[in-house]
Amino acid sequence: MTYVEDELNSQPECWTRAAAQAADHTPALPAAGERVAIVGCGTSYFMAQAAAALREDAGLGETDAFAASEFPRGRAYDRVVALTRSGTTTEVLALLAELKGRTRTVALTADPGTPVMTAADDVVVLDFADERSVVQTRFATTALTLLRAHLGLHTDAVVADARTALAAELPEGLVERTQFTFLGRGWTVGLANEAGLKMREASLSWTEAYPAMEYRHGPISISTAGTATWMFGEAPEGLAEQVRETGAMWVPGELDPLAELVRAQRLAVAVAAARGLDPDRPRHLTRSVILAP
Repeated sequence: MTYVEDELNSQPECWTRAAAQAADHTPALPAAGERVAIVGCGTSYFMAQAAAALREDAGLGETDAFAASEFPRGRAYDRVVALTRSGTTTEVLALLAELKGRTRTVALTADPGTPVMTAADDVVVLDFADERSVVQTRFATTALTLLRAHLGLHTDAVVADARTALAAELPEGLVERTQFTFLGRGWTVGLANEAGLKMREASLSWTEAYPAMEYRHGPISISTAGTATWMFGEAPEGLAEQVRETGAMWVPGELDPLAELVRAQRLAVAVAAARGLDPDRPRHLTRSVILAP
């Protein structure tokens, strides 16, 4: 078993533990009514997209998500939340240093022995969700689970769905597809983006991700008999039929969207295995992006 397989299989336990700790971290996390930005890089940026949409949709305050390198310096926020598994990512540390003394910051990290511990005003350490794999799975979803629980949006049903996602067979013929498209709505757009990234990282697959309604505005033209189109959450009316008419496989989102992401992680590993690739050693990637001065 690869590191990434072992780590993605541990997600139900990690989510349960994070949800149980959420109340302990309330002082560090955004309060209702605050104007908040959530930042990250790569996988963490896509989790930031999901968390920001969840918080704003819950009516708890205006919430934006940015890649750490693209944070808008002209905007004012009450608090900036940084997601960083490694605690060493150059863009995140640079932004936290810039905001020091001006904007309250909190970092969610997996490694308490890194520079982010002093770069942020508050730190939430999820070391039980740290990973050996370059490809992120459980830290990202555990950090999002903590934020969902903080918002009052996590239930035991989410964990149950994650166990189902790990136990159930993937749809027949899915691994053999040559192109994968992931769709989302609202907070699940970030999850769709992350599913696409997992497929690219682990299996070098041709993948794309879009807001579901945007798929009709051009991207559906790429769909063929070799395409799988996977919906995270409820699909817009008529979209499944339109996709099937192209000859593509339609994969409905039947579980909690975060559990659907676990299924997509499993697909990435399965496609990698089918292609003779090692998902623990993705091409051109490292665990943390540290840029030389």
